[in-house]
Amino acid sequence: MSYRKAKIGCREHPDATLIEDYRAGDMICSECGLVVGDRVIDVGSEWRTFSNEKANADPSRVGAAENPLMENNDLSTIIARAEPNSSGEGFKYSSKKQMSSSERSLLNGFKEISDMADKINLAKTIVERANLLFKQVHDSRTTKGRSNDAIASACLYISCRQEGVPRTFKEICAVSKVSKKEIGRCFKLILKALETNVDTITTGDFMVRFCSNLGLSSAIQKAATHIARKAVELDIVPGRSPISVAAAAIYMACQDSKTPKEIGDIAGVAEVTIRQSYRLMAPRAADLFPADFPHKDVKLSC
Repeated sequence: MSYRKAKIGCREHPDATLIEDYRAGDMICSECGLVVGDRVIDVGSEWRTFSNEKANADPSRVGAAENPLMENNDLSTIIARAEPNSSGEGFKYSSKKQMSSSERSLLNGFKEISDMADKINLAKTIVERANLLFKQVHDSRTTKGRSNDAIASACLYISCRQEGVPRTFKEICAVSKVSKKEIGRCFKLILKALETNVDTITTGDFMVRFCSNLGLSSAIQKAATHIARKAVELDIVPGRSPISVAAAAIYMACQDSKTPKEIGDIAGVAEVTIRQSYRLMAPRAADLFPADFPHKDVKLSC
């Protein structure tokens, strides 16, 4: 047996628009004022707000979203306690969330990861992976003595590399509260503790972002990518990091339109490091430039 839901409407004006009076719980005909329905459930906000900010226009009392990485899905108990105010008149209410030190440590770590990711515009998937890594490290208890901030920073760095969008240690350090050295130490400890690994970074991992931030054309970006790849293939820059090679390749492709300092500020590489890599690459410029890229005679010193 099937049932059809009856349509509510005014018997005198079936096509009239109905007005919902949430305070009284009635549905009223806009033509004659007849109450055609009562005890209407208000599905809107349970309270009013007078804030002008849209973000606070519709507050909810259901609490934060469940977090599967927390032991109790973040559904902790709230205990309210009333205390007399300073004047002794009335009461001031305060609440305390009953949470263990372990849970508090996790939440602080997740917040730190989220704050850092927001500052450098990282995707939600990267944050989620970093949170999972932080939870695994926290449960393994193999990084005792290391600060939460350092562990969170290292987890974010690892997550970026595992998601295929690596960031440099200096980029993570710029939004972190700890030093590059401390992040590097935690990075090694975490890889060992979780028995995981990360893909080796290459010059191509950073080229698009560096060139974009420098405002360079796609032709220069393509040439710099080719120069950096050939320099590695021909073993012209042994022992140099991919980041410094990428920066030197950009400087070579720019042909003096950008200074080593400008490139270094974007790439997070010291100016002297770029010059050292460039001096190794300049004598082999003919072998490094793409055949279809017009270039001048590259100077051997800079």
